[in-house]
Amino acid sequence: MGPVHQSEPVEATDDAFWDQFWADTATSVQDVFALVPAAEIRAVREESPSNLATLCYKAVEKLVQGAESGCHSEKEKQIVLNCSRLLTRVLPYIFEDPDWRGFFWSTVPGAGRGGGEDDDENARPLAESLLLAIADLLFCPDFTVQSHRRSTVDLAEDMHSLDSCEYIWEAGVGFAHSPQPNYIHDMNRTELLKLLLTCFSEAMYLPPAPDSGSTNPWVQFFCSTENRHALPLFTSLLNTVCAYDPVGYGIPYNHLLFSDYREPLVEEAAQVLIVTLDHDSATSANPTVDGTTTGTAMDDVDPPGPENLFVNYLSRIHREEDFQFILKGIARLLSNPLLQTYLPNSTKKIQFHQELLVLFWKLCDFNKKFLFFVLKSSDVLDILVPILYFLNDARADQSRVGLMHIGVFILLLLSGERNFGVRLNKPYSVRVPMDIPVFTGTHADLLIVVFHKIITSGHQRLQPLFDCLLTIVVNVSPYLKSLSMVAANKLLHLLEAFSTTWFLFSAAQNHHLVFFLLEVFNNIIQYQFDGNSNLVYAIIRKRSVFHQLANLPTDPPAIHKALQRRRKAPEPLSRTSSQEGASMEGSRPAAPAEPGTLKTSLVATPGIDKLTEKSQVSEDGTLRSVEPTRQQSSADGSPAEEEPSQAWWEQQRLSSASASGQWSPTSEWVLSWKSKLPLQTIMRLLQVLVPQVEKICIDKGLTDESEILRFLQHGTLVGLLPVPHPILIRKYQANSGTAMWFRTYMWGVIYLRNVDPPVWYDTDVKLFEIQRV
Repeated sequence: MGPVHQSEPVEATDDAFWDQFWADTATSVQDVFALVPAAEIRAVREESPSNLATLCYKAVEKLVQGAESGCHSEKEKQIVLNCSRLLTRVLPYIFEDPDWRGFFWSTVPGAGRGGGEDDDENARPLAESLLLAIADLLFCPDFTVQSHRRSTVDLAEDMHSLDSCEYIWEAGVGFAHSPQPNYIHDMNRTELLKLLLTCFSEAMYLPPAPDSGSTNPWVQFFCSTENRHALPLFTSLLNTVCAYDPVGYGIPYNHLLFSDYREPLVEEAAQVLIVTLDHDSATSANPTVDGTTTGTAMDDVDPPGPENLFVNYLSRIHREEDFQFILKGIARLLSNPLLQTYLPNSTKKIQFHQELLVLFWKLCDFNKKFLFFVLKSSDVLDILVPILYFLNDARADQSRVGLMHIGVFILLLLSGERNFGVRLNKPYSVRVPMDIPVFTGTHADLLIVVFHKIITSGHQRLQPLFDCLLTIVVNVSPYLKSLSMVAANKLLHLLEAFSTTWFLFSAAQNHHLVFFLLEVFNNIIQYQFDGNSNLVYAIIRKRSVFHQLANLPTDPPAIHKALQRRRKAPEPLSRTSSQEGASMEGSRPAAPAEPGTLKTSLVATPGIDKLTEKSQVSEDGTLRSVEPTRQQSSADGSPAEEEPSQAWWEQQRLSSASASGQWSPTSEWVLSWKSKLPLQTIMRLLQVLVPQVEKICIDKGLTDESEILRFLQHGTLVGLLPVPHPILIRKYQANSGTAMWFRTYMWGVIYLRNVDPPVWYDTDVKLFEIQRV
């Protein structure tokens, strides 16, 4: 950058001077980063701004020329790559300075294409010229795609008339032909996508705003009808990600022999894809687009959907075989890190599972047909098991809080659909080594055992997720046919821990966790009593917990005493208090982050009442919303309708750190929710069954569980229980709070994952803070 750092402005027409920046033949993007230090870019920005401006214009101009000509010579290809690397290096320093932020959106007089054309073309902002050139270059024959020329006699394809839909990078959605792999094309695409991602990264330099409706102008333009390659590029990115098989034809250790040029492209494609899909579905109106998408792969239903064409196309994929291709691809990639454990190092271990989870989330959120397809068969379990694996593995690691959240959000979204609960009844036989007790049972048991582990042995920062975890269990509980003894005991252990008086009284919203658990027990007793003798037995064994709840003290001295006890008592959620079985063979304990690990901060997530909307399941399985209006309180006082009190909101505000010291419970407050504890069903069950079980024990001198379980299996409570309550489901609902959370999480992941070269490292990002564990 030395020569640019002259105080004298250099004329834009001085070609010999500017050409030296991109003429060099043997560079890589890493070289450019090494040769152009941050301090120097900032110095030019402050001291020779006109030279920095000219450098940017000239680099964009070279890309535009390359896109026009089609980059036939090696020299042209080299120039395009070097300009692309240089812009990737410089853009973050333009974004970090508010005075420069509008620069790429300004028009340059006379800096159009050759000046001779009409003025409209010349008036394009620099950003638009750059984005259109990148789009063209991504479908440039013999540079980023195979040429379709029959012979050297044929003229090169004309870039203007080229139909890029014939050059989609990979077979899959809407495209049947799989082009010959070409690692040079892969590397060139990767460099251009890295530049594209850098253009989009202006979002990192703006602080998180509550009105997340502020669209990213780079993404907005790139995904608009102005980009004639929007459809083939969207399809290329999606297919490249979903068709990737890191194991490579099933040959173990293959990746050690051949360096994989596809993986960097797949990562870059996944990152570009999730950024283009950053669209707040909660607030967006659906403006129409012109009906240019006649491809059969996209559903042609009205309304035409959002202006962002990538979101639009994603939401309109509808063919079963396309859904199958996407789901299989994502499941294969998510399961990849789990395969590692069988033959260590035998397969390539991918690192982009967080991007894949964001992509899966977007697919389910924007395309309801895809969500229903996922839940239609037990294929959803191929997504569930890896998510549970990641949740369990990351539970002690402060630097992976974001991963914990997205995993839980996806399960919350799925749990709002009845089919998810039904699918969980499938026996769990795959033995992925996980640091959890061994059990024999279903996927529902696996989910409960992992959730118990997260709650009892995760780190402090996960506490805000407890509501979400238990809401998921409540949502699936009416459909669980038979819990294992291990899972039943885990649920009872959680109830025991959450219903100690000091825990109930020590924060304004802790009692919600007890309400959730009671709701789980009620759903199973009322709707799935027959197969659940293990749970009924566990409830009978721990009946004292329910009696204690019914007799919860509410007088001030007792409340005070309970809180005093808190200071001396150990955490109720410690491992010792739960009979932990031996962990699975071959599993490693969940480890905390290495000291010094970098992590990015996240905005707070909305509370469960904001995240979800309550719906009642009718006889025919349809849902109707039962959200009470803010004013009226529910007549029957059922906890599901309970509106969080003013105190609860206050508490939410205060407990951002560990400010729960300000909270002091009152008798009125305890009485207000104690009277609503839904204990009737369980008390009735205990009243009927406990005397019978005690009689068996006395008559037969029993200490053996199996006899009691056999009795409970054949028992029935028909006609003895209160009338079944309607099933309540809390469905995830899109809101701007989660949209903002996803934005900060996604960019944080991209920031931390791009270390070679470190595109954004040490620049002044504002969307999140970089912290060390």
